[in-house]
Amino acid sequence: MNRSFFFIILAFILIAIDWYVWQGLRLAIRNLTPVTQKWISFGYWSFTVATLIAYVGMQLLPPDFFGRTTRTFILAFIAIPYLSKLLAVLVLLIDDVRRLFQWLLGFIFPSALPVSPETGETAIPRSEFLAKTAMVAGAGLMGTFAFGIISGAHDYRIRRVRVPLKNLPKAFDGIKIGQLSDIHSGSFFNKTAVKGGVEMMMKEKPDLVFFTGDLVNDRASEVEDYIHIFDKLKAPLGVHSTLGNHDYGDYFQWASMDAKRRNLADLKEAHKLMGWNLMLDENKAIRVDGEEIGLIGIQNWGVKFAQYGNLEKAHRGTQDFPVKLLLSHDPSHWRTQVLPQYNDIDLAFAGHTHGMQFGVEIGKLKWSPSQYRYKEWAGLYQEDNQYLYVNRGFGYLGYPGRVGILPEITMLELVRA
Repeated sequence: MNRSFFFIILAFILIAIDWYVWQGLRLAIRNLTPVTQKWISFGYWSFTVATLIAYVGMQLLPPDFFGRTTRTFILAFIAIPYLSKLLAVLVLLIDDVRRLFQWLLGFIFPSALPVSPETGETAIPRSEFLAKTAMVAGAGLMGTFAFGIISGAHDYRIRRVRVPLKNLPKAFDGIKIGQLSDIHSGSFFNKTAVKGGVEMMMKEKPDLVFFTGDLVNDRASEVEDYIHIFDKLKAPLGVHSTLGNHDYGDYFQWASMDAKRRNLADLKEAHKLMGWNLMLDENKAIRVDGEEIGLIGIQNWGVKFAQYGNLEKAHRGTQDFPVKLLLSHDPSHWRTQVLPQYNDIDLAFAGHTHGMQFGVEIGKLKWSPSQYRYKEWAGLYQEDNQYLYVNRGFGYLGYPGRVGILPEITMLELVRA
């Protein structure tokens, strides 16, 4: 479809949504004073016009006109109000479906139609209750998303997990592993908060640190301003990392394949500058007091995402390790390839899902739209004697915030079963 034609059609759809919601808003506020109604109307349409201008500007101006952070917030300024209005539309549609059925009933049985006490004519009025419900629902969702940007984006939470492994050497009993995932440095807008998150992990004094991919959104240059922050991640047994689907630059329009290859090389160099051991389809021994376990790290491998990783190559030569840990960005890899083919991998670490940055986690209640895409999407999972831990992500992508599913710093303790 022609881009200009799509832009015009979408603009008409947005305006139609605005007008439809406005009809409900007028009903919801009709009992307020005329002055209050005018101010609410002015506020609604002023904000709506500003949103539409932002949408038009994003379409007409060059993609590089705005910086990445500014562009992200403009997109949020457009998307959040319309997602909220769509929720209001759904509630209003319930009322209109009711009115439609009532009209059809009245068409067949005219006497069934209600009569207006003011005019004496038949009428099927909108429900004021549903109109108010629609406005409250829409405003509530918009407020929730706004709060998720202001408060949730950098509200780091430490999650403590204990995993019993039956063949764990005695020297590793009680070892603490810190995990970060999905940093997405190109999305950050609060460097001080990011630094605070790193400091939170270091106060936990991990013995070993893992990073499971997506250091950037697309370009290696995004992490340049954060190298001096993430190079503070230290651990006696090292910081070990791997790549995620965003790290390859597959979602960016490069001038040439050479430019894309240089970007990936620059990203690998960033891992080196931070003192991280980037593992690309390989394994190594982690040694403590003369005993050792195996660490395997592969490139991204995911269902419906790029499959650069080669687990067969990475696994080769690990047969003598009593325990094997795997770094693999996408949790779908665990169920698709690890469980069916590698029953000697005791514990895998992943990220990728972000928990959709939206959901509910209260006690044992855990819900996110992410669960409809991934069977394993956040927390610890077990199949027989094999485990997977899915980190909820340190950063964010697209929506510059988090609601319910907060950014995570994992502290995982290995214990002997």
